[in-house]
Amino acid sequence: MKGIFSVLVENKDGVLSQISGLFARRGFNIDSLAVGETDKHDVSSMTIVSTGDQRTIDQIEKHLNKKLDVIKVRRLDETKSITLEMMLIKVSCNLNNRAQLIELCSCMGAKMMHVSAKNMTIELHAAPDVIEEFIELVRSFGILELQRTGTIAMLKG
Repeated sequence: MKGIFSVLVENKDGVLSQISGLFARRGFNIDSLAVGETDKHDVSSMTIVSTGDQRTIDQIEKHLNKKLDVIKVRRLDETKSITLEMMLIKVSCNLNNRAQLIELCSCMGAKMMHVSAKNMTIELHAAPDVIEEFIELVRSFGILELQRTGTIAMLKG
């Protein structure tokens, strides 16, 4: 089971360390973590994705709520949320297969950021499962480098 947590925290030194330490001490895994300031300079938003059974996900929520610097914790339902990631991927290409790669980018909503004679750097903003699908589709071209952000999420409506 996947748990997606939207956590508002005080924007001050050591808060990220406290949260990650909580996960480490309890043996909870962090699959994805994204942190950024909100519209208020003194508040940051964390999106934390973790996996485990129902009990583990419930425990994570309970322990997050106990932290002093945590303002609010919301568990997000995947079906009622928008989840996005950003990826930069550098893929091998040549004159023979470049058109195929360009067409794939067009179909998947990816943007070509840099093209050279031997490779192409591509940017994609999409749901995590679409990112995974894109990686599998370009694997045959040869992945030279890959960078992904953590998942960010927000309730719909």
